[in-house]
Parts: sequence; structure tokens; C-alpha cells
Amino acid sequence: MIRLLQFVVCSLVIILFGQVRGVVCKPLNVLFIAVDDLRPDLGCYGVSYAPSPNIDRLASRGMVFRNHFVQVPTCGASRYAMLTGRSPAVTGFTRGNSGFYSGSSALSAEILPGAQSIPELFKRSGYSTILIGKISHTADGRVYSYNGAGDGRDEVPNAWTEMSTPYGSWKRGWGVFFAYANGIHREDGNGAKDLVDFTVENDNELPDGQMAQHAVSRLRHLANQDKPFFMGLGFFKPHLPFVAPKKDWDALNKVEIPLPPYPKKIKSHFWHESGEFYKYKFPYPKRPLSTKSVNSVRRSYLACVRYTDRQVGKVLDALDETNLLENTIIVLWGDHGWNLGDSDLWGKHTPLERAVRSPLIISIPGMKHAGATCDSLVESLDLFPTLIDLAKPSFTRIQHRLDGHSLAGILSNPKATVRDAALSYWKDGITVRTKTHRLIVTRKEGQFKNQELYDESTNFDPVENKASNEPEIVSRLKAYLPK
Repeated sequence: MIRLLQFVVCSLVIILFGQVRGVVCKPLNVLFIAVDDLRPDLGCYGVSYAPSPNIDRLASRGMVFRNHFVQVPTCGASRYAMLTGRSPAVTGFTRGNSGFYSGSSALSAEILPGAQSIPELFKRSGYSTILIGKISHTADGRVYSYNGAGDGRDEVPNAWTEMSTPYGSWKRGWGVFFAYANGIHREDGNGAKDLVDFTVENDNELPDGQMAQHAVSRLRHLANQDKPFFMGLGFFKPHLPFVAPKKDWDALNKVEIPLPPYPKKIKSHFWHESGEFYKYKFPYPKRPLSTKSVNSVRRSYLACVRYTDRQVGKVLDALDETNLLENTIIVLWGDHGWNLGDSDLWGKHTPLERAVRSPLIISIPGMKHAGATCDSLVESLDLFPTLIDLAKPSFTRIQHRLDGHSLAGILSNPKATVRDAALSYWKDGITVRTKTHRLIVTRKEGQFKNQELYDESTNFDPVENKASNEPEIVSRLKAYLPK
């Protein structure tokens, strides 16, 4: 309560008089929680069968952005755009992970005049910057391949004062990312590729449980420090393989999980074979999955969401217990969506709606509209300028122009808007999302091809391409495409 009163007093003083002598306002901390492959199947997004009470609790303290779209529907490129605030239209990173390693827009290892990433900006503002889990592309922020090859340099240079992802019995970063129980993982050379595994009893027998425990320990320590902090906490599940404690699988035993509204393959240039999904060992026959098998996979995914939600709850409890909640901005962000049998797709890697729409929740101390939902179109690019506006770090020089818009105004007024269209990219495809439609095109040699137009005003899985029947709408949405 004392910290909350300090925050309110400082805010009023700054608003009325600016910083005045004798008034010391402690900078706001930032807890940035990233969740891999999380689609908006959460209670706070109106999905009643989703087991997400802790994320819903965060939503009741913050604002839910119902129309948040990532820049690229794959981990590395999406996270690069978010961390740097730079559009793929500028950097050219529309697939893969090369943005962290190579090319003219790759992050420099040298300390440049301006910050290249969100955590670097806060570090240069005097914050303790702590990395636990997957915030950039690799599972621990260090450059290693799946097989362990690599030099281990920082994936995001000059960003973190502490990189402390616990490895447990898996020994290294990609081991914890593709983990099964007892130190086994997909890349250990023993052929471990089961699609599902719900055998362990305790949370800490798996990496996400260990990361939550470590984050709680670090938060309790940080609560006694005068220095502000920026903590990046990146949970792995529900990314493949679907691995979680047995109790999370059992909890969904009697839950009625609906089947995909449009389960059949669609005629789209952007449909794919779901290669990442089908390379795992299946406990049931492969494509086409039976209705029973589709339901089992969807249950497995939600069991992993439940597991991660419980880990988020532990972290929120720690913020409450230490009173850090009263001085900490919290962001929960999904790096992209995921197709759960929608249009017979299993995974991301497509510019269709399910793969580029993901959760975004922002909570700030003393929030006027706590518990509100916002239907305005927003992008992951908006997080960099938003955190600058909210936390007001002392170092504000940015090395490259930010391409997003601050959401601070929306947090003050949920009906406010920052854009009329949200853009995403996948390989040579570009997609424009307005409130009612999604246009997807490929651009080759200055020409737009493979035009697809979907009406998004009725549901999240339109399957009818209306491009040939609605040329006026196609032309209007093309005006939003980058030149």
C-alpha cells in the first residue's frame, strides 16, 4: 500500500509540476512475459473452455488487446521485430532467425550511439536486465544451433546484465526447449520425438516449472534492491512437443473442446503441409487425423496452456507478496498464433489469421481501465514505443527509427486507435488486416500475385477467397501495403 501511495503521489506531482526538488519517484519496473505459440484460446479472450485463470487474473488488472497481430508468424523473426521495433518491410526479415545473426540489419555486437533493442535501452537507463527463458530466438538468449554447435555469444548484444535460464538435467538451451522428463530432449541424438508426453507429476520436473521457480526467487531478491529491473521471462509451452504434468492433461478430461469450425484443407497459396507438426511420432494415425485424434491434439495443446498459466500464476503471486505489483509494468505477449486443425493446418508459418493473431495484455500500476478489453488494431511493433512512454527510461536514444506506435493513449482510452490496418509478413507474402477484412498477396518483381481476400467480420476462420468478387475492397487494402 505504501508503494502504491508513493506511485500515486509521484504521478500527481509529475503531472502537475514535473519533477521537483525533494520528490524522488522510483522508476517503474518491467516484467515482460513471452509465451511461445500461444493463440488467444484463453478465458479473457472469451474462450470458455480454456483453463487460464492466472492469465485471466492478469487481464483483470490490465488491458486485453483482442486484435493484436505479430509481424511474422514464426518465432525468430517475430521476436526480432518486437525487440527492435523495426518492421520487416525495413529489415527484410520475413522468415527464419537470421535477423539476430546476419545481414545488413543484424544486431551489432558493438555499443552504438543508440539502443538496438528494448532490453538494451533499459540496461543503458540503469536497470538490472534479467533474461530467463526464450525472449529472442534461442531458449536461453545464446547463439547455439539445435545440435549444440555455436559460439554462445549473446543473441541480443549489450542487452542483459544477467542471463540465468536454468538448464536442469537437460544441460543446455535447446535441450530445455525441446524437453521431455529426466534430461531427455528432441535433439539429444536418441530419437526422442513423441508428440505428446503427460507423465510427470511435478511442475519442476519440466523446464517451465523450473523457470517460474527461478523467476520467483529473483523477484524476491529484486524487491529488496533500489535498482529498477527489466525481467524478460519466456515460457516454452505450448510449443511442440506437447509435454506437461499429468494433472494438466487430466484436468481437461471432462472439458468439452470444440472441433475446428473449418477442419478441411482450403484452396490457398499460403496453405502448407504442417511439416513441423508431422515430424513428431504420433500416438495415432497420421493425416487425415480422425475426429478423435483432432480432439486429442487440441486437448494436448490446452493442457500445455494450463501448465504455463499455472507458472504465470506463481510469478503473479510473487509480485503480490513482495508488493512489486505496485511498481511494475507487466506485459504478457504471444510471439504468434497457431493453427489447431483450422483448415487442416497444424502450426504457424502462414499469413492466415490464426497464425498472426496472438494475445497481448498490458498492466500498469494505478491503471484507470483495469479489466478493460480493446478491439483496436495493434502490432507487436508497438511495444517498444509503449514501454518508453510508460516507464520513461532515462536513456532514450534509439539507433534505428521505431516503426510502431505507442499504445499509452489506448491504455488511457480503450476506444482510441493507432492505425487503420495491421501488417504482417511471411516469406514473400504480405498481409493487411483491417477491422473487417484480411488481404494477402505475394510481391514479386514489383507485381502483386496470389491475391486472397477474407471477410473477418463474422469469425476467425473464413475460408472463401473473395478477391475476385470484391475488387474495390482489394484495391482499398492494397493502399496500406508498403511502397
